Amino acid sequence: MIVNKLKSPIALYYNYICRYKFNTLMQFLVYILVYPFLWLVSILPFRLLYAFSDFLYLFIYNIFGYRKKTVQDNLRLVFPEKSASEINVITRQFYHHLCDMMVEAIKSLTISKAQMLKRFTFSNVDVIQDLEKQNRSIVLMCAHYGSWEWIFILQTYVKSRGNAVYKRLRNTYFDGLVKSIRAKYNSHLITTKDIVPELTRLKTEGVTTITGFVSDQSPRANKAYHWADFMNIHVPVHTGAEMLAKRLDMAVVFFKVKRLRRGYYETTFETLAENPNDFENYDITDIFLKRVEQQIYEAPQYYLWTHKRWKHKGKSPKEYKK
Repeated sequence: MIVNKLKSPIALYYNYICRYKFNTLMQFLVYILVYPFLWLVSILPFRLLYAFSDFLYLFIYNIFGYRKKTVQDNLRLVFPEKSASEINVITRQFYHHLCDMMVEAIKSLTISKAQMLKRFTFSNVDVIQDLEKQNRSIVLMCAHYGSWEWIFILQTYVKSRGNAVYKRLRNTYFDGLVKSIRAKYNSHLITTKDIVPELTRLKTEGVTTITGFVSDQSPRANKAYHWADFMNIHVPVHTGAEMLAKRLDMAVVFFKVKRLRRGYYETTFETLAENPNDFENYDITDIFLKRVEQQIYEAPQYYLWTHKRWKHKGKSPKEYKK
């Protein structure tokens, strides 16, 4: 009788509600414990902020060794010509930059607009403005390179609605916090699941948009529509940005981020396809990957090496079923 009761729809629903309330409570507790620390870090002057980054580096690199094996495996894979000492130098430089990006993301909580404009500049924002004058919506493609966290200040220079495709955070309170930070600059976070219907709706309503895609990481191999050579290794690649641009006739622009010095970045825009439907399928994606490769070869320490980007190396698309 007890087993039957526990399996009844009412009991299952009750258990679900209890678990939901418990998870929500735990998320809230984590949020109220962590948020004050994040806020205190965010109000540090930049000199102290980067001193904290150096301290963080000691823990992440020297003590915990966060994904150090993955980083060095990736570097050895794509730079087989480099010596062990060269790989070690790039590894240390990468972890220093990773820690800087982490504290810069936290700084986004309280950084002023004036500071953002000073530290994240654009060499040719007229590329975006010219497309906007033509009433064109834009797909903005970038890589996990340099710094993409402060790109949202672009909205200061344009009138179009800004969007970014993202993966929703498990903690709903932190998810809301990230969205509120983006909202300060007229930017909106949209999940992969919602991006197509949302942009279709905005297009129907006559709203021009600029939508950012970080498109260089590895998709699920059995879901990939296209494989390409990236850093001379054949891997599955994301094609959603290109397909969406073709579907909604959006211009495709690549933005390249260059680190000028600590805490200062410059972005340069390049139009990859003003009329994407004039290109064969996946050509735009392949062009994008070549631009990312150029960045990496110029200064490899600023790429996000902690991801297992080449985990499907040596595999064939035929090994995976759609």
